Amino acid sequence: MSSNAAAPAKKKLTKQRKIMLLKDNAELYSLMLPAIILIFIFCYIPMYGYLIAFQDYKAGSSFWGPDTEWVGLKHFERFYNSVFFSRLMGNTLWLSFLNLAWGFWVPIVFALLLNEVHVMGYKKFVQTASYLPYFISMVVMCGMLVSFISPSGIINKLIVALGGEAKSWRTIPSAFAEIYVLSNIWKTFGYNSILYMSVITSIDTSMYESARLDGANRLQQAIKITLPSIVPTIAIMLIMQVGSLLNANTEMILLLYVPATYEVADVIGTYIYREGLSGGQFSYTTAIGLIQAVINFALVFIANKVSDKLTGAGLF
Repeated sequence: MSSNAAAPAKKKLTKQRKIMLLKDNAELYSLMLPAIILIFIFCYIPMYGYLIAFQDYKAGSSFWGPDTEWVGLKHFERFYNSVFFSRLMGNTLWLSFLNLAWGFWVPIVFALLLNEVHVMGYKKFVQTASYLPYFISMVVMCGMLVSFISPSGIINKLIVALGGEAKSWRTIPSAFAEIYVLSNIWKTFGYNSILYMSVITSIDTSMYESARLDGANRLQQAIKITLPSIVPTIAIMLIMQVGSLLNANTEMILLLYVPATYEVADVIGTYIYREGLSGGQFSYTTAIGLIQAVINFALVFIANKVSDKLTGAGLF
């Protein structure tokens, strides 16, 4: 058979295979359908609102009508030329980088250590205690934290007991980054470790048995077997965190920062909140949000390409 005749036959076979796979997995696709519909409604349809980034939008007016005032890239240029631009970008990237550098590896190490605990009752208690902060409301958690670091809080009482001096840590600019990073770690490391634990529990136990027979100790087993097995999960989590470098935890910062720490704590998200929701500058802040989204997408794309090349794992 000539190559010209073989091509349509191969194409037809591929199409039949796709139809067969679709029929075989119809139940799985039906389970995914509600989630896909919700994502489409709440994530994709609202993207239509990005139109106002190119308009002088006023609350109550239409996105597309005779009274719509198109201004092109005016708001993008305004943000770039703003006196706050360098401060916002610098603070956002710095806080996100610190959170990535110090917080990313904590759930991995915790999962590896927890995997070595064989007393089930103690293991379950530690797991529950570690991921419980994730389910506490952000407002409640920040309220607890503010109480802890207040001049009369437990942190200062401990410092005084050790011979130190009590301070108002919340109003010290140089202490904000440490408070922010430690708070994020405290809230998320237990929950994130569940993802790694679920992968670790699926590792074939015969691999550990073979390693023990070869004389490998627990540390060697963790380095040679456990860690390589969770590399794909680590890669995916890293891609997602790199892709959110311009998304510092705005809600936490709004609850923690005070005027004394604005210089080091003000990020893109808090600026959008002040100018958009409080100031009513919807078009301007939508433009800022669009810049944020585009840069984050570019970071995800680059991180995914690098991860796919180095580890063979990626999101797409």
